Amino acid sequence: MKRFWEELWEYVKMILIVVVVVLIVNNFLLINAKIPSESMEDTIMTGDRIFGNRLAYLFSDPQRYDIVIFKYPDDETQLYIKRVIGLPGETVEIRDGKVYIDGSETPLDDSFTPETPVGNYGPYTVPEGCYFMLGDNRNYSKDSRFWQNPYVEKEKILGKAMLKYFPGFKLLK
Repeated sequence: MKRFWEELWEYVKMILIVVVVVLIVNNFLLINAKIPSESMEDTIMTGDRIFGNRLAYLFSDPQRYDIVIFKYPDDETQLYIKRVIGLPGETVEIRDGKVYIDGSETPLDDSFTPETPVGNYGPYTVPEGCYFMLGDNRNYSKDSRFWQNPYVEKEKILGKAMLKYFPGFKLLK
């Protein structure tokens, strides 16, 4: 009988260790997300599952074109995933679907968009400590252009999307 309790205790310890490790990884290292909409297609498809790195911005700031997971500014109970387009202090303007920064005559690269974006929006002046987000599938994305609070504060960015793991594996850029 003593052997039974010793073996049971070993299993309980092993399960507790696994649970603690999973909780630490899930709450401090990785963020696991499921893509709910077509706003990031063709980069990430509806229903894809991804991992984000929660430590990516611990010692650095998000960069233009990073794909980030963040708390939606109009309802922080929801998580969104979009691409960083406007950086703190920049002015973002969209003319004929092309994105221009600080009055530049040359639009940003939009080679990752699945179809030619349309529309005129802005200008938006991004406050310090905030970011302007756009989906890759611009014509079907609910992003900074349409939110009541169009900017995402750095503290609300939970992680950088790194890896699509279902279905199939793909590093995200």
